[in-house]
Amino acid sequence: MFSTLRPQITAILSHTDRSVDERLQALCELLKKNLETYNWVGFYFRNGDKEELKLGPYAGAPTDHTIIPFGKGICGQVAVSNENFVVPDVQAQDNYIACSISVKSEIVVPLFLKGENIGQIDIDSDTPDAFNEEDERFLEFVNSEVAKIMA
Repeated sequence: MFSTLRPQITAILSHTDRSVDERLQALCELLKKNLETYNWVGFYFRNGDKEELKLGPYAGAPTDHTIIPFGKGICGQVAVSNENFVVPDVQAQDNYIACSISVKSEIVVPLFLKGENIGQIDIDSDTPDAFNEEDERFLEFVNSEVAKIMA
């Protein structure tokens, strides 16, 4: 499935007649629609010079978590560590911020622009242990393509 999505992702992001947010929104919807275990797909970006993340485009249930301080929750930890974070069981994480009681697992992959962590893609799944190394590599590809339109 990932291999068929790669050219679609590149195509969506290449539509320069659409805003960055519109392209990211279309990307989130594509992933949510085509990947069965991707129940919520969204981007968080560094909020200016503040030590916090701000919710960007997403597909899935609305969330109250529009601002996340660095270090808080899985997303906030990735903002500090600059490393992928795969959570097979969110209930086992002390620092987890619950967006929905149905979420069982999560993956967060940082988004780098010129070596700087400017945000991340965050995926929630209602399936326990839904993510593996293949998901990590795929989302790293997604973020490398997104970085090209953020420059």
